[in-house]
Order: sequence, then structure tokens, then C-alpha cells
Amino acid sequence: MLVIQLAVVLCAAKAAGFACERWLRIPDVLGELGIGIVIGPYALGGWLNLFARPEAGAFPISPELYGIATVASIVLLYLAGLETDLSMFLRYSVAGILVGVGGVVASFALGLFGAVWFGLADSLGSPAALFLGVISTATSVGITVRVLSRRNRLHSPEGVTILGAAVIDDIIGIVLLAVVIGMARMAGGGQSVDWWRVVAIAGKAFGFWIVCTGLGLLLARRIGKFLEFFGSRETMATLSLGFALFLAGASERAGLALIIGAYVMGLSLSKVDCSDELRRRLEPVYHTFVGVFFCVLGMMVNLGELRSILLPGLLFSLFALFSKLFGCALPSLLAGFNWRGALRIGSGMLPRGEVTLIMAGVGLSMSLISQEIFGVAVMMTLICTVVAPLLMAGLFNDASGLRREPRAEKAVEPLALQLPNKEVAEFLARQIIEMFEQEECYVHQLTTGEPIFQVRKDRIAITVKREEDRVLLICSEQDREYARLMMIEALAGLSRIFDGLRKIENPSQLRGRLGMAAEIG
Repeated sequence: MLVIQLAVVLCAAKAAGFACERWLRIPDVLGELGIGIVIGPYALGGWLNLFARPEAGAFPISPELYGIATVASIVLLYLAGLETDLSMFLRYSVAGILVGVGGVVASFALGLFGAVWFGLADSLGSPAALFLGVISTATSVGITVRVLSRRNRLHSPEGVTILGAAVIDDIIGIVLLAVVIGMARMAGGGQSVDWWRVVAIAGKAFGFWIVCTGLGLLLARRIGKFLEFFGSRETMATLSLGFALFLAGASERAGLALIIGAYVMGLSLSKVDCSDELRRRLEPVYHTFVGVFFCVLGMMVNLGELRSILLPGLLFSLFALFSKLFGCALPSLLAGFNWRGALRIGSGMLPRGEVTLIMAGVGLSMSLISQEIFGVAVMMTLICTVVAPLLMAGLFNDASGLRREPRAEKAVEPLALQLPNKEVAEFLARQIIEMFEQEECYVHQLTTGEPIFQVRKDRIAITVKREEDRVLLICSEQDREYARLMMIEALAGLSRIFDGLRKIENPSQLRGRLGMAAEIG
């Protein structure tokens, strides 16, 4: 049954995502989420006995299928880490902290008040209000990563700020959940909150994240050399994914989310020579299974639960949406972004997904919140998840999101060679790339369809570019001599090829001989 379910989910997610992107011109993630609602256990899947209808309060997805979706989310965040520009991530780490803290404070405070104002809770200290406040803080960065990756903006200042803020957001959210559970138990059973336990959870979560990130960055080159020891690039990619899975599991054991460990591993390996090769080898896994994650996320939504609390749930969802949007956007202005960049960051922090539903599920399973409050969490998740990709698609254009562009480093004049025509230039560029590969460099095409390649080995970074009938090698001053020697050797090889061609008899005689040979044959 699992195999049949997985077949349906794979095909439905890919077809719906393709339709949304090709014909509706909206992000494919919306199609994957939407089709998940349609084929889920609360809709067609339940009627056709494809997915078992869950009992009240039970988790709606089988552990086996949810496990596959969880692995897909790890692949998603691991590749997001590999694509992240580490130097830019560190440059905007302070901005990420400001945005993460600002978003949590604003959404938690306004979530508390919104729960009381819209009649969903009796008082600010009630379990319903506390849980709705915590649920409002969660961010599902997987959806944001998918949209940014599709638009090639994952490595932008806004993109790396969102990723850094999402990590902070998730850690604070887990600590808040522990506090709220303690306060809710105190309200229900007359017990006091064990604040030492709360402090221990917070210290463990923050400590694990800081230690793993620091060690990952320090040991990244050693890990890269260990992977290269195996020679086979397929083996390197598989081992690196194994490391990401291990760190994700360790992260969950430490009280954090799986995706934090996966992202830390990807970020650590983003600067090693083979990072582009690892990403390229794992992209087929990404394109096959990541749609499963978003489809399964949609399958967790029960639209039937939303009828009884439709109006207050809708008002609360809009309230939570704007609190998160501006709670993250306003600190971004202090971090050097303009209003365009701030709204991009705010929209990127909007999606609620698996974290929200898991938090709400914890409260429901412990009988701390009702089915109606769980329904509000589902409605907020659905609205924010649909609105966020649409906002991001409109906001992420070519315009800068910074108030002041960072001072550009002094440009180094590229090594440029003018050739007789486009064909000769293309041939020479290929020769240069092959020579770099023979030197055991990692060569990666930066953009599909465009003749721009990046060469990496140890501390060497060279860009090979062809512009019509010119070949350019762009590099730092320290790599310039190495790049010049490679270009000279490639030219010498090209000259030998042309000398050999000149020794061939003239074209008319050659055509005649070829024609005679064809007649004899």
C-alpha cells in the first residue's frame, strides 16, 4: 500500500507543480500543496480508501509516508545550504538574528492578543491563547527555499538573511513551546513551571546549533578532502548526504528540528571545491522527492474542520500573517535593507507548514487545545502558505533590496582573447575547460544554456566565459598567472590542431575522393 500511495503522490505532485508553473504562472509549490489537499485522507484519498481516514486527534499521515516526506525535507535544506553563499551568509548573520527575534516577538505577542480579541480564547494566560501565540511564530522555510531556488535568489542578501532568521526563529519557537506546555500544565493541574528544565532545553538547543555550525565551518575542508579520497563523484555525493542525514538526526535528538542539522551540513560544505559537484549529483534526488514533502504537507489539511470557526479563524490568520510580515520587515530596515528588501524578507518568513502543524498536534495530543483551535492552526497554515509564494513571486525582481550597495572590491582585469569567429572561440573555451578537468579541478556550469563555467580547486577560483568571439578568464590577482598559463597551453594545442588540418589536401580533392569511395562502397 505504501508503494501505491507513493506512486500517486509522486505523479500527482509533479503533474500539479508542472501545471501551475507552465500554465498558471504561479510557483509549483502551490500546485503540490493544493493537490495534496485534494488527494489527502480528508478528501478523495479517504473516499477511495487510498489513505486511511484518521480518528479525531490522530496524525493524518502514516509514519512510513511521513518518513519519506521528512527525508525529502532534509534533502531540500541540505541542498539549500550547499547553494548558500557562505561569505554573504556571515555578512548578514546579524540581520538574520534581528529578523528572527523580531518576527518571533511580534507574532507571539499579537497572536496572544488576537486569540482573545477574536473570541478564540478566554484570557491571555489560557492554554488556547498561549498555543496560538507559539504557533504564530513558526516558519516553514522549506517553502521559501523552493521559491528562492527557482528564481536563483537563494544566495541574495535577502535569501541568506531569511535562512539565518529561520534558524533563529525555529530555535526560539522550540523554547517557547516548552515554556507554554509548562504554563498550560500549571494552569490545568495546579503545578508550577520547572524553569530550570526550560533553561536546560534552551541551552541545549542553542549550544548544539552553535557548536555544530562552528565545527562544520572549521572542518569543512577536511570533510571535503575525505570525500575526494574516494575518487568516485557518485560516492562523494552519497556520503555527503549520509552526513547530512546524520547531523539532521542528531539535531532532532538535541531538541531542534531535523532541517536545522541538514542546513548546517550543507552550509559547512558550501565552500569546499566539490560543492557544485555534490549539488549536481543530488539534484535528481531533489527533483524526484521534494514534491512529496509539499504534497504530504497539503494532505495534513482538513478543510472540514474549518467550517465552525471560519470567521474568527480567518481574522486570526490575517492578523498572524501581517504580524509576521511586518515583525520581520521592520528589523530588516535597521539592518540596511530598503522597504523593498524588507518586504521580501517579511514575505519569505510568512509560510507556516509542518512546524506549525506539529506544534498544534502536540497541544491536541496532550488535550491542551481543542479540535477548533487545531482547525485555526490549519487555516492559518493554509492561508500563509498560499499567500507567501505569491507575494515572493511579485517582490523578488532585479531591483536591489539594499539601501546602500556594498562597496565593490577592486575589479581585476580579466584575461581576454579575441578570436576570428564564434566557432573558434567556443572550441578554445572547451579546450580550456578540458585542461582544467585534467588538472583535477571541479568545473561547474553556472547557468544552464549560457557559456559560463566556474573552476575550483583548493583556493583557486576561476570563471571561464565566452562572449561571442571572445574567451575570458576571470580570477583574482593571485590566480592570474595560473589562468594565463592554462590559456597559453590551450592556444598552443589549438595551433597544433590547425597545423594538422592544413596538411590535409585541399577540400575539393578531398570531396572528390570521398565521393569516389562512396560509389565503390
